Amino acid sequence: MKNLFFVFALCLSADSWAGVFKCTDVSGHTNYQASPCTVEHKAVQMNTKTGSSVDLNALERQQAAEAELKKQQSAQEQAEHQAKLDAIAKNKQDARVQSEMTQTLIKQNPMQFSAFAIPPYDPEKLPAQVKPFETRLPDVEKFRRLAAQKALASGECQRIETDELTGKSKPDQLNFLINCSSGKTFLFNEADLVQP
Repeated sequence: MKNLFFVFALCLSADSWAGVFKCTDVSGHTNYQASPCTVEHKAVQMNTKTGSSVDLNALERQQAAEAELKKQQSAQEQAEHQAKLDAIAKNKQDARVQSEMTQTLIKQNPMQFSAFAIPPYDPEKLPAQVKPFETRLPDVEKFRRLAAQKALASGECQRIETDELTGKSKPDQLNFLINCSSGKTFLFNEADLVQP
């Protein structure tokens, strides 16, 4: 009988044996078939050449878990990217608000400021000396205004001609140079400007 089975097996092509599925139902009954198992069966695909087998249910669960993990990672990456974009947009808006406050101060005090003493920095086209401080642009605009007010309050400066961020600035310490119409200059760092 074994020899007959062996001869029969040789007569069949290798392809016909490539897809053998061992299906076990909930009652524990096992069935071998050429087509994939139905959903209600435990599915094991067997390789008749090597004798190895693959638990298709476990493989499907693993693939589903990996797909879900990728989906979650993608959603997290998108959320982080959106948060960065939102932070950049907020930073630019805050800088514009500070700049508008400065321009209002200049318009209200034309005798103390030349028309272009503190030109607003355009967040989209920052000068080379300001670009490294892009993330601190709201602070730059605010401290420019405070530096001008401090120079005027000194009594040694009647009119502000220029007010710029200096090349000596560092990310954690901004410096500002004020030129007055009298020829007097002031150099303030942000620590000077936050003190009462």
